[in-house]
Amino acid sequence: MEIASVEATPVEVDIEPRSEPYGVSPYVAGYTTFEEVLRLVVRVETVDGVVGWGETMAGPEPNVAMAAIEHVIAPELVGRQVWELESVLDAFEYPYIDLTPYVGGVEMAMWDALAKEKGAPLHQLLGGKRTDEVPVAYCLGITDPEEAAAQTRWAREEGFEVLKTKGGLDVDQDVERLTAMHEAVDGDVKFRLDGNQTMSFGEAVETGARLEDAGVYLQYFEQPLRVDNLGGYKRLRQRLRTPIGVNEDAYHDRNLFELVREDAIDAAVVDMVPVGGLLPTKKLMGLLDEGNVSVAHHSSFDLGIKTAAVLHFVAASPVMDLPPDRVNYALADDVVEDRFEASDGAMTVPDGPGLGVDVSRERVEDLRVSGGEGITYEVSL
Repeated sequence: MEIASVEATPVEVDIEPRSEPYGVSPYVAGYTTFEEVLRLVVRVETVDGVVGWGETMAGPEPNVAMAAIEHVIAPELVGRQVWELESVLDAFEYPYIDLTPYVGGVEMAMWDALAKEKGAPLHQLLGGKRTDEVPVAYCLGITDPEEAAAQTRWAREEGFEVLKTKGGLDVDQDVERLTAMHEAVDGDVKFRLDGNQTMSFGEAVETGARLEDAGVYLQYFEQPLRVDNLGGYKRLRQRLRTPIGVNEDAYHDRNLFELVREDAIDAAVVDMVPVGGLLPTKKLMGLLDEGNVSVAHHSSFDLGIKTAAVLHFVAASPVMDLPPDRVNYALADDVVEDRFEASDGAMTVPDGPGLGVDVSRERVEDLRVSGGEGITYEVSL
């Protein structure tokens, strides 16, 4: 089943305001605030007319992402068989240029097309789903303690048992906010605090210790220190009772290997796009399983395409023992026909062929970034 064309289109979607149910905008994450999200929609078509969809990051400059697919990735793909996943991944090993996020979006589209050609849902190609429903973690940016407490009560009423919030700008504010959130639900929610690499070692120790003293349970304390800080994470884990997790370090397999080998982390928050696809993420599962490290999947305001891929992957991956982060419910629009919704804190694993979602080309066009022309690379037939 030969690949005939590869198309990439940047889209922009607003994030619903916090005044709306499930809204989280403005979403304050470390030193960055989000009110809309840029994504790159990837379309792969075979000579037999089978279409596969993928999704990856497009920011900060969509033209860079589009050029990477048009000038580097697409010429390597067109003419290959859609099942040549390993050789495609091996084709982009450049020592000083990182194309893995864009390869990850294309690889996702290849999986979708391959599963559609087989007439099977993606999870069957990944080993088979173990559940029909995947519990997910609700995500909040940095707000004041009163608003955070109210949002936590609402999320618990909606059935969410795990809540992730950002932090790292001020120790006192983080401790006050998490304590208010904890007290708002009488401790009936597990929290994740994401420092987004903004903390010094001392600030991370103080934050974790003060939350422990306040009786606030963190399922894990995510990436408080910068990446490439093996010694810092090892010492932090020795100083705190709180489980220590990494996210951005999990985008680099060598970093993750060293952290696991040195027993420096309790959890890893992986993401199939920055590591280059579902297959590279699957390979990480063996390392984390052997290291007795818990695993969750990251979210970056994913559209329905990547959300579907994550649900398939999590449902078929027993090593992923923690609910994935999801924020797609906060988007004002999507490119899929039937949007994913959370019910009682969980999302349903699709069962249709491939990713199991129908992508609307009309919605892709409506959401196209102004001035961003879709790029198609195709073979002459």
